[in-house]
Amino acid sequence: MSVGTATTSTTRRWSTGALLVGVVAMNLSMVPATTVAVLVISGWVGDAWGGIPSAAGVVGTALGALSLSTVMRTRGRRAGLVLGYAVAVLGAIVAALAVIAGTMSLLVGASLLVGASLLVAAMVMLGLGNASAQLSRYAAADMFPAERRGFGLSIVVWGGTVGALVGPSLIAPAATLAAGVGLPRDTGTFVFAVGTTVAATAVAATLPRARAVGEPGRLSWPVLRAALRTSTVVLAVTAMVTAQLVMVAVMTMTPLQLHTHGHGLDVVGWVLSAHMAGMFALSPVSGRLTDRWGARATIAGGAVVLVVANVVAFTAPTSHTVGLPVALFLLGYGWNLCFVGGSSLLSGDLPAPLRLQLQGGVEAVVWGSSAIGSVAAGPIFAAAGYAKLALLAALLAAVPLALLPTGRQHEAVPL
Repeated sequence: MSVGTATTSTTRRWSTGALLVGVVAMNLSMVPATTVAVLVISGWVGDAWGGIPSAAGVVGTALGALSLSTVMRTRGRRAGLVLGYAVAVLGAIVAALAVIAGTMSLLVGASLLVGASLLVAAMVMLGLGNASAQLSRYAAADMFPAERRGFGLSIVVWGGTVGALVGPSLIAPAATLAAGVGLPRDTGTFVFAVGTTVAATAVAATLPRARAVGEPGRLSWPVLRAALRTSTVVLAVTAMVTAQLVMVAVMTMTPLQLHTHGHGLDVVGWVLSAHMAGMFALSPVSGRLTDRWGARATIAGGAVVLVVANVVAFTAPTSHTVGLPVALFLLGYGWNLCFVGGSSLLSGDLPAPLRLQLQGGVEAVVWGSSAIGSVAAGPIFAAAGYAKLALLAALLAAVPLALLPTGRQHEAVPL
């Protein structure tokens, strides 16, 4: 699976399948872990801190995107993917121990700092595994011809459907199983994540060996900065950053909104399942749209869908049967359109070392920026409420539309 070389149909099918399984497994780990960690931290130290676990996962993803893309450039795609997933295994183990430590401290009236700190650190490590899952879509795009690149990367994004839809619904059963063996209920999600991250690591190790495409220190940072200033890359970055900010902020606070209005984990799981369906299930449609109409049209559609989603959340912030499920589904699909369109722009005909570093750098910017939204969402929710948070998100979601008139022409990246 080397970057920039022809890929046989047999190798493409096998590699795409392996990438799909890894993404499914990581989503089965990350989505429930983030949801439970938000609820655990909020219960320990208050709603204003509820966004911290999600932010930690985002920071881990950003750090992983930078570090793993460097590993991929110097040692090949497979090495980077395996490393990220292996770190996630350790994160899942630490998270389970953190919940146990925090629960014990509650029982004896001691400080919760040890448990909370361990849980935040664990979410950073899980985030590194999530970086492997995110970078997998670029690995898939490398294997497809230019006219099918959008569809190729969208197939791997679509692979998250199973993990994302099933993941939230496993929160309650995992809690019941954990309680049945004498563990704190919230530990169940993280014990399950140990198994799924191990599976992701194992399947990534079966990918064909890939050659390195660069050496440490060979890529010029001025060249990378110049690439980041082209209108094509600026549009891709802006679309992906705003989509991630809007999605993370609203999604992170939705469980707390439902919990505040007396709903349990079953309702939380249902609403988040609708959201995850929007994020992943229609990815092949997004890929086809990108290949047929272009990445910029896909990004424009994504921005509009995100605005509509947040308007629905603003007008129906307590409707757990219709309003919020519809809003969260649209929130997910708007994100999907922006990410497939933006990723397609970043998978163009660039020299392989620059492409890998640019993709890793953009992923870091996207996930690092969304950490701000995740942290800010808690205080905004606590001070102004869910509806006003959704209104602010709707305004932010419209930003990429302003860049479309100046980002129509492809610009060559100076080398």
